[in-house]
Amino acid sequence: MHKVASLVVRTADGKERRHPLVKRLVSVGRSADNDVVVEDPALPDTALHLQREGERLAVVALDGPFLHNGKRRARAWLEPGDVVSLGSITLTLAEAAPDPPPSTDRRVDAVVVLDRLHAFSQKVLGDHPTEEVLENLMDIAIELTGADKGFLILLEGESFRVEVARNGDGTTIVDAQGRISDTIVQQVVEKRRPLVISDALRDERWRGAASVVNLKLCSVMCAPLLEKGKLFGLLYLGNDRVASLFDERDLEILHIFASQASLLLQNARILAALRLDNQELRKQLEGSRFGQLLGSCEAMREIYRKIEKVARTDVSVLLQGETGTGKEVLAREIHRRSHRSQGPFVAINCGAIPENLLESELFGHVRGAFTGASQTRIGKFQAANGGTLFLDEIGEMPPALQVKLLRALQERMVTKVGETRPEPVDIRIIAATNKDLAKEIREGRFREDLYYRLNVVTIELPPLRERGQDILVLARYFLDTFAKEFGIPVKGFDARAEHALRKHKWPGNVRELENRVKRAVVLADSVLITPEDLELEVDPLDPVEDELTPILPLQKAKEEFQRRYINEVLARNRGNRTKTARDLGVDPRTIYRHLEAERAAGRLPSE
Repeated sequence: MHKVASLVVRTADGKERRHPLVKRLVSVGRSADNDVVVEDPALPDTALHLQREGERLAVVALDGPFLHNGKRRARAWLEPGDVVSLGSITLTLAEAAPDPPPSTDRRVDAVVVLDRLHAFSQKVLGDHPTEEVLENLMDIAIELTGADKGFLILLEGESFRVEVARNGDGTTIVDAQGRISDTIVQQVVEKRRPLVISDALRDERWRGAASVVNLKLCSVMCAPLLEKGKLFGLLYLGNDRVASLFDERDLEILHIFASQASLLLQNARILAALRLDNQELRKQLEGSRFGQLLGSCEAMREIYRKIEKVARTDVSVLLQGETGTGKEVLAREIHRRSHRSQGPFVAINCGAIPENLLESELFGHVRGAFTGASQTRIGKFQAANGGTLFLDEIGEMPPALQVKLLRALQERMVTKVGETRPEPVDIRIIAATNKDLAKEIREGRFREDLYYRLNVVTIELPPLRERGQDILVLARYFLDTFAKEFGIPVKGFDARAEHALRKHKWPGNVRELENRVKRAVVLADSVLITPEDLELEVDPLDPVEDELTPILPLQKAKEEFQRRYINEVLARNRGNRTKTARDLGVDPRTIYRHLEAERAAGRLPSE
């Protein structure tokens, strides 16, 4: 009777868990990529290999010796009851026992299947190439069923293609399409049910099928991969050994595996698409970035043009825009591009400091100038000498101080509170407000002469709700930033979340967007952010559509669709230009011309 040994893992707190040793080679270590994961930070990523050699089991050290029954070893044969010590963990080889009754055995097999699926799920969530993930899935299916070979088949419309083809030893099968039975595949596609053929050449139902005869098939299993009842692929396994023919029990294992693997495969495909989206996002970000500013809408491009011009001069600049639109970031960008970039950038919020302290904050004070002035201090004007002074919320400045500020700007001289001797300052002034200063002047709350002194050049920052696709560019940038900062594996936004981001009015502008995305990253329960994570409402009757995409002339829309569709097919074919041309039914030169145009437009890097 078949016997399966187990490895009993015992932790320092006395907890135990059992791992059936169903593989010829079992890895043990701290990394999630191992077959047996041991949670001890002192251990290496992979510490041991357990490898079956004939009827015996050897344990081999990969990173330093281990204790085998209390003795230091680099390699040892394991017998039932032997104990291997690794740091605070002990591993005991449990005596192999005959298979229990069928019903119990199926439960054990299901546990093994789910254990291997858990290991595969870690691979899916890791940053592994899609091809490697799919090969890993196929290797696990072969291992669990004892097959000689396996194929992962994906459907494309009415046809199918072999995505992965593996031998039992982990090598790739060439000419995979010609190694599977179209008749068997077609039956599983039609019935959406798993199928096992224990001995195809002796089975009355199958031995007459041309593909079975030509391929000299021995034993075959095939299971559908379904998403919400829709077929998207198949797992096809073959066995050429008469002594190891598949049976209904093997099919049950494959069915359990395929059912769960379908979900993981869909996640793998989503993550692969997200990785492509992230690559495109990085390109989009580079094309939308202007120093620390992000955005490519027409209003932002006009701002960039103004910044390039005013940064070369020392003229005063007035930034106007709603709260949270990024006025200080823009001011810092002007400073960074100016000849004063090596000097200080000093910011003061004129609306956040009490009136009786604001003059001292701006111009400084001498010791004893007022109660609490225990020492002489310089003000923001002196601190910004040789650089840029940013006066945020200038519209909140009290009228009495407006007079003193105007004098300081005119004379480039400031006088500390409590002193009579003025000091020269060499600064550039950038002011910002969310108020309508023209209205403030009419109502007597802001001096007209100060307004014209500050307002040599005005830059209007658009509210976020008027920036179109910049909303998604900024949201993805914040998501990527916070996911890395907090070490949280969030990959993107689902379609409903993107729709909600575009529909929201953003009264708090970029600052509100940043805060909502940060909170969503921290609290998200999956790799995709939802509207609920963002605390944004979505009307269930409101169709999810890109209402912010501008309407294009028909010819331009056709060209844009063709460009995107060629890129999509290229991505699916992993950049294979010849196959893409064949799939699209065009001359290969068309694809080469398309790629050259993409590079010329800066959407692809130069070769």
